[in-house]
Amino acid sequence: MHFFPEQGKNLATSSLLGVVVAICISALVLAITHFQRMSRLDTLANNFSHYIYSYTADLQDSSYKLFPLAQQPCERVTPELTSSVAFKLHVRAALLVKDYTAVCSSATGKMSYPLAKLVPEIDISKRRDLAILPETPLMPGKPALAFWLADPHHPGNGIITTINLNIPPYLLFSAQEDGVTGIALAVRQVAIGIYTGQVTPVTQLGNPRLQRTLQDFPVKLLVFAPHWQPQLIQFSLLAGLAAGILSTLLCFYYLTIRMSSGREILAGIKRHQFSVVYQPVLDTQHQHVKGVEALMRWHHPAVGPIPPDVFIQYAEAQGLIVPLTRHLFSLIVKDLPVLQQCLPAGAKLGINLAPSHLKAASFQSDITQFVSQLPGNYFKLLLEMTERAMLEGDEVLESFNWLHEQGFDIAVDDFGTGHSALIYLQRFPFDYLKIDKGFISTIGQETVTSPVLDAVLNLAQRLKMETVAEGVETADQAAWLAKRGVTYMQGYYLGRPVSAQRLNEWYCKLPSNSDG
Repeated sequence: MHFFPEQGKNLATSSLLGVVVAICISALVLAITHFQRMSRLDTLANNFSHYIYSYTADLQDSSYKLFPLAQQPCERVTPELTSSVAFKLHVRAALLVKDYTAVCSSATGKMSYPLAKLVPEIDISKRRDLAILPETPLMPGKPALAFWLADPHHPGNGIITTINLNIPPYLLFSAQEDGVTGIALAVRQVAIGIYTGQVTPVTQLGNPRLQRTLQDFPVKLLVFAPHWQPQLIQFSLLAGLAAGILSTLLCFYYLTIRMSSGREILAGIKRHQFSVVYQPVLDTQHQHVKGVEALMRWHHPAVGPIPPDVFIQYAEAQGLIVPLTRHLFSLIVKDLPVLQQCLPAGAKLGINLAPSHLKAASFQSDITQFVSQLPGNYFKLLLEMTERAMLEGDEVLESFNWLHEQGFDIAVDDFGTGHSALIYLQRFPFDYLKIDKGFISTIGQETVTSPVLDAVLNLAQRLKMETVAEGVETADQAAWLAKRGVTYMQGYYLGRPVSAQRLNEWYCKLPSNSDG
């Protein structure tokens, strides 16, 4: 259907709905993706914690085996101590502690250094502890973790292991995927960055997005990430945009196709946008005007002329064909004074009716009211039913019989273009057969449909039906139709559909039609 101004409102409504849907979908997608991201960050923190637990548990198991070495001279146990460290991943050195004094190192051998001075960060009163060291003697400037494990059988004895903070790549990769900007291990008041390896006071780190406290250790895992990840925001906006556009299109389609046409037709009736034009119908022998066919037109102020096939189809689909036909009747009544001036008494007034109107409860009253406004015994009403539309049901046959009882003639319009023409002629009592212009255009041409026109004319003669040829556009066609006994004809060659006033002016210019 054409784009009506009403559709501007539909577009505005649809666009507003699209905006609301876009906002809601964007917010929903953003909330869901944010929740999923936080769940992944939570999983990441758990995986980091699990890795640290597993590593320290493994380190603790291997350290238990080294406790007896503290009771022996360093020179004797150094090879075994060094060997144990060499096969431990990420371990820098192991120190044997006796009476709270470091007595042997896997890296430097024999030593004697109070533990409180060597590693003041360690709480040696605990069974086990972790501390962050800014550096170690053999690796200055390189932070490390110090792991203290006390010998439960010899108070004051134990092992300190210095560890490089190396995290498996898969954990780092998953962290980067979710926009993690930093991960740190905080021990008491200092923290070491997983990415940077730098030691920083906890107070300078800011607020983490997520944190985990490790059991049995004064250690917190801190995860830093922006509250909203830009990629997730972009994805949410795109999802909302797509949903908004789709909802706009669907809403606009619904409002336009399902609703607008009906409202536009009713608005057109109210605003006097419909009019009636009349096409002359002439007898074929003398080409005198014998009547007119009333044709409804819709001139929309914004769109312009709208084809009858379009608005009639939509009127039928919307159940508005009855009020539209009543409006047609009222427009014809307004033109009656002018029509009487140009048409002779007894002229046929052809009006198209939709088959669905025949089934309406108001059909008889609609016709009766219309006829009551016609001048007495002046016009002969010819009601035309298009053969392309389905005519079914006993109500239609009853309406046909009632029309004949009232003295009205009935014509089958556009004969031959439908799907059950002969069945209609057998079942319904038609008086006139109007031949579709598609057959008239084949006159004088050898086409596949040329024999059909001869068959239609022969059929009409056998059924004793009057015939009306539509779409006559040349003198040769008019002559051929007259020769074949066609009763009436209409078309651009004889006269175009015009307003009642223009019809009156045209008729006055014709030779005398006083003989009808």
